[in-house]
Amino acid sequence: MLELRNVTKTVGAVEHIRDVSLTLQHGSLNVLLGPTLSGKTSLMRLMAGLDVPTSGSVWFDGQNVTGTPVQKRKIAMVYQQFINYPAMTVYDNIASPLRVAGVEQRKIDSQVREAAALLKLTPYLDRTPLSLSGGQQQRTALARAIVKNASLVLLDEPLANLDYKLREELRAELPRIFAAAGTIFVYATTEPHEALLLGGNTATLSEGRITQFGPTIDVFRKPVDLVTARTFADPPLNTIVLAKKGADFLLEGGVKLPVPAELVGIADTNYTIGFQPHHLSLDRPNVSAVPVRAKVTITEITGSESFIHLDFADARWVMLTHGIRDFETDAVVEVFIDPRHIMVFDEHGQAVTAPKLAA
Repeated sequence: MLELRNVTKTVGAVEHIRDVSLTLQHGSLNVLLGPTLSGKTSLMRLMAGLDVPTSGSVWFDGQNVTGTPVQKRKIAMVYQQFINYPAMTVYDNIASPLRVAGVEQRKIDSQVREAAALLKLTPYLDRTPLSLSGGQQQRTALARAIVKNASLVLLDEPLANLDYKLREELRAELPRIFAAAGTIFVYATTEPHEALLLGGNTATLSEGRITQFGPTIDVFRKPVDLVTARTFADPPLNTIVLAKKGADFLLEGGVKLPVPAELVGIADTNYTIGFQPHHLSLDRPNVSAVPVRAKVTITEITGSESFIHLDFADARWVMLTHGIRDFETDAVVEVFIDPRHIMVFDEHGQAVTAPKLAA
């Protein structure tokens, strides 16, 4: 078990990590999700022992390892910028941690070839990394991490340089590989959809602090605050500030958006409403969906999907819809908000929960 206890890391006057406490179990997949400069790499370096916290402590299996150098820990790391030994063959690169550990040659050969087959490197085992493509070099670094049999594996956006098909295959395979070995697996990404595809647990990061940690699907569906909801949205989360009156939120033009049944008893005041781009639609998804008229600002067609950028009142929204939808700029379209999928936040950005009943 890896524990970070009230860890803070300051460099000069800049606070890179702020009072982070986190517990990761053996055999678990843990995603660090956040934008660039949110603290993902800084947090991984503290986990690995590459950096020492300014305050707080790092524990592994009940032992305080704060300050213990990375060389004395069973850790494997893979970065987006792949690192290999240029003078060695791919085979020798993959085998290097096993040789350092004194593993017998027959077992080394078996594990190297198994990892190479998984990562589609078998034809390249006799070549040197500089003769490979960037994607093949990254796969070599991943194979070396796989055979190392580390207690903690840290992957910092490791699939960014790979082609789409291989990226999808590895997202499915890597968690299974490391979980089977009882490894603590930590994967950093800026992409919400990658966190959802990997599953496991997710910690959302913002400005050096963890805003929420738990099962990935729970963090996505039930963010504890607006910062977390925005971190877990790509395209950006759609939001609008609305007044609540009775059982409805009041939209421009007298349109009423039903308050979720469990929240009807909250105070009548202003709230921020959030919903994902795929929960805004051109076709009515159900009888409770509410129509509003919005102005098109930009249409982006990706082939199988279209992103429609909209202006509504003072809000800027994005709608994700299937197929090709080509609208003229400034066209006014009717779109539907599904009240079943809205998130409600108070004036401080905290998620609003059902009021407690009096005892």
